[in-house]
Amino acid sequence: MRTTATIGMLALAVALGVPHAAAAQVRIKDVATLNGYQPVPLVGYGLVIGLNKTGDRRQTMFTAQSLAATLQRLGVAVNGETIKIENTAAVLVTAELPPFARTGARLDVTASSIGDARSLQGGVLIATAMRGPDGGVYALAQGPLSIGGFGGGTGTTSVQVNHLTVGRVPAGGLVQQGQRVQLAASDRILLSLKEADFVTAHRLADAIEMDLGSESARAVDPGTVEVTVPQAYRQSLPDLMARLEALKVIVDVPARVVINERTGTVVMGADVRIRRAAVAHGNLSVRIATRFDVSQPGSFSQGQTTVVPREKVEVNETQARLVTLDEGVTLDEVVRALNALGVTPRDIIAIMQALKESGALRAELVIM
Repeated sequence: MRTTATIGMLALAVALGVPHAAAAQVRIKDVATLNGYQPVPLVGYGLVIGLNKTGDRRQTMFTAQSLAATLQRLGVAVNGETIKIENTAAVLVTAELPPFARTGARLDVTASSIGDARSLQGGVLIATAMRGPDGGVYALAQGPLSIGGFGGGTGTTSVQVNHLTVGRVPAGGLVQQGQRVQLAASDRILLSLKEADFVTAHRLADAIEMDLGSESARAVDPGTVEVTVPQAYRQSLPDLMARLEALKVIVDVPARVVINERTGTVVMGADVRIRRAAVAHGNLSVRIATRFDVSQPGSFSQGQTTVVPREKVEVNETQARLVTLDEGVTLDEVVRALNALGVTPRDIIAIMQALKESGALRAELVIM
């Protein structure tokens, strides 16, 4: 029932949010950007502190050395080779600096563990310098991490939900210096589509021509639209971009299935189609349980009490049901067929990958 409800809500969200991919109207600013002004990737090395004994252990030497160096800058002299750390993890911090971000703007940053930390849950990223390709410091990142999951327990008794060694700090990056870019006066500008598509590029050019006039825009290729700047806007390109970005365009969306294996999330687009295929899916599970029995020697035998481990192995295989998918079925029919199999989201991931390999899935398969 739970699986059926989950997949059913997925189909309902697609049906309500996108009646048909070809009829999805969006603003130009959501599908295209001004060519020549690109974001800059930033990266930095930092420490996450405040973990509950889930941080890097002794074999990750650079974490202890980094912590010692940080404490020394704060006036505390310690030896990095002797301190024991459990509440600290070394991370690489990444972000993108938008082309027109200025000093004081905020960025979302991602922190990824590079040591042997088990979890970043509850951690706080301390001030980390974010550097660009030229080595310059463009931003400083700091703040509490959000990891979208949780974990608990130690040793053999533990529970984990989702991926715990990558986290985000929303608005945790503070820009120290922006890119030195200016909009120069020009009689032509290029708009770059975020996702190249011949149909979308043609429709975008048509939408601009309807607003600025005939022959004011043309699709150069599936990822670029050239716009002739009217005389009134040649000295004020920001005003022209403000006018163009608000225009609506009908976007053609490719058939796509997006899979996130870390969280077990599957999102299917409305135009996903499947060729005729038969699908059977079953699960094989092996459970090994260890029970420790105490062997007590007899009285006056001078024997020793020993612990004897006894293992119990259980192998279960669920009965697979065979379901036939007809040629050209729609998303609703795919959802109903998967519900008939009683599959979980992680089962859907395996089924979609198998359908793609067999050539039955008529959609792009994106694995995050």
